Amino acid sequence: MSILIKPLITEKATAQVELTNTYGFVVNPKANKVEIKKAVESAYGVSVTKVRTMNVRPDRKIRNTRSGMQTGKTNAYKKAIVQVADGDTIDFYSNI
Repeated sequence: MSILIKPLITEKATAQVELTNTYGFVVNPKANKVEIKKAVESAYGVSVTKVRTMNVRPDRKIRNTRSGMQTGKTNAYKKAIVQVADGDTIDFYSNI
C-alpha cells in the first residue's frame, strides 16, 4: 500500500512552508497518522513533529446544456498536513 500519493503544491501550502514549516500531501484514504509520519520520515529523511489529516469531500457540479442537465463530481481524497522539526526542509523540486 503506497501511503504518500503526491505532495500538495499550492499557493496556500507554500505560504505555510515559509511560516510554520508544514508540508501538505495527498495520502491514501486508509492511512492513519502513524503510518503517514513513518512514510514521510523514510521518504524525505526529516523528523516529523505533528500530523493533521482531513478528508476532502467531492465537489458536485450541475450544468444545463442543450441535451439536458449534466451532473458530475470530483474525486474525494485524504489530505495530510505534516509539520517537520525546526531546521529540516523538504525539497520537492530537487529531482526535476
